[in-house]
Amino acid sequence: MKRRQLNIVQLYPEQMNLYGDYGNAQIICRRAELYGYRVRLVSYNSAPDMANLVKADLILGGGGQDSGQERIKADLVDRGPQLRAWAADGVPMLVICGLYQLFGRRFVTGTGGQIPGISIFDAETVAGSGRLIGNITLESKSFGRIVGYENHSGLTTLAPGVAPFGRVRSGDGNNGRDGTEGARADHVIGTYLHGSLLPKNPAVADWLLARAVERAGGTWESERPGGLDERADAWAERARRVAASRPR
Repeated sequence: MKRRQLNIVQLYPEQMNLYGDYGNAQIICRRAELYGYRVRLVSYNSAPDMANLVKADLILGGGGQDSGQERIKADLVDRGPQLRAWAADGVPMLVICGLYQLFGRRFVTGTGGQIPGISIFDAETVAGSGRLIGNITLESKSFGRIVGYENHSGLTTLAPGVAPFGRVRSGDGNNGRDGTEGARADHVIGTYLHGSLLPKNPAVADWLLARAVERAGGTWESERPGGLDERADAWAERARRVAASRPR
């Protein structure tokens, strides 16, 4: 059966792509192809790329240093109303670390400056004095156990009622205090988990793909075609076990 094309957009890859985050785009594209979908992967870095962004069925974004956040902040604020509208309309998004912070209300830097966010998440991040770094595992009602690697100094606090991506089983999470990690808003996921996240967590990858297929006007068919057999996810499970067993 012929399946639809999926338009995947990598958000600010020139400025926000640390610790293997581009691997999330690679695994999404590969799994989509093995499920039988055609994929078009494009980038959005600034206003001239707007034609790519408006066609997005799925948006992926990575982490970056404070300098990267400074470089994108004006453009991201300009794109904010459209990104909020798409989020409300069901466009799936996965944003990591620095972009996760800027999808909140604001990021307060170590020097006391403020980088405005676009408020898709009702959350605020303040620079901490040390780094929260190491392997991390979460528990999620939607995805089960989630395995990743955190490396951040920002301390994020979710507003009351905001759903986290998961609850911390081992590691620090948003701030090392309240047991939350990341945030969820409709079909948008924000998280500090690098590593990259999706190769070790195929349930999250397939959830994002399902939402993208629905966004493109299709019906998600999760049965495995010939190209994606149990061995692929067996390797992912092995990687999850190894990552979860390593000390921080």
